[in-house]
Amino acid sequence: MKNLARLRSFIQDMTRLAERHGADEQRMLDECEKLLRGLIAQDDWLPEEFAGPSPEGYRQYLLHCDPMERFSVVSFVWMPGQKTPIHDHTVWGLVGVMRGEETCEEYSQELKATGRHPVRRGQVDRVSPRIGDIHVVSNDGNEVAVSIHVYGANIGAVRRHTYDPATGAPRAFVSGYANTTVPNLWDRSARP
Repeated sequence: MKNLARLRSFIQDMTRLAERHGADEQRMLDECEKLLRGLIAQDDWLPEEFAGPSPEGYRQYLLHCDPMERFSVVSFVWMPGQKTPIHDHTVWGLVGVMRGEETCEEYSQELKATGRHPVRRGQVDRVSPRIGDIHVVSNDGNEVAVSIHVYGANIGAVRRHTYDPATGAPRAFVSGYANTTVPNLWDRSARP
């Protein structure tokens, strides 16, 4: 049995944070990053069905969505060589790598490459329209990578954009999720 109490505690802390500071993006990024670092420091809580890779492409699994859609928590799973298209988020977000390593290639609003950096196990990366939220994420390593993302909305329902790398033309999309169920965080009947 996975230690779902870690995820449950994280969700509870995030809910309190959203209640107190939900409209303050900087505070949300700063405080949520501390919480996310604590969550990804332990790799004993993510159920395997939300960490399964697919040879068809990376997977985005919903772990929790706040009932008011103030934030969502998802796991991203990447096989070696998999990557996203150039895309935006339109909301703030944090990416915490729990397994493996990811590479982030950042772009300006004009779709000019502005930098590239690794995000290693235990590290957290930030995105938002205010600080920059257009990028490509890839798994350039030799093992499956798993990252935990927290967004300032129900990211699977947000209308976002991918961009043509040659022309810069945007194309609207809504990502959805790879799963149809979420972890049952609230059943405490099987406590040891």
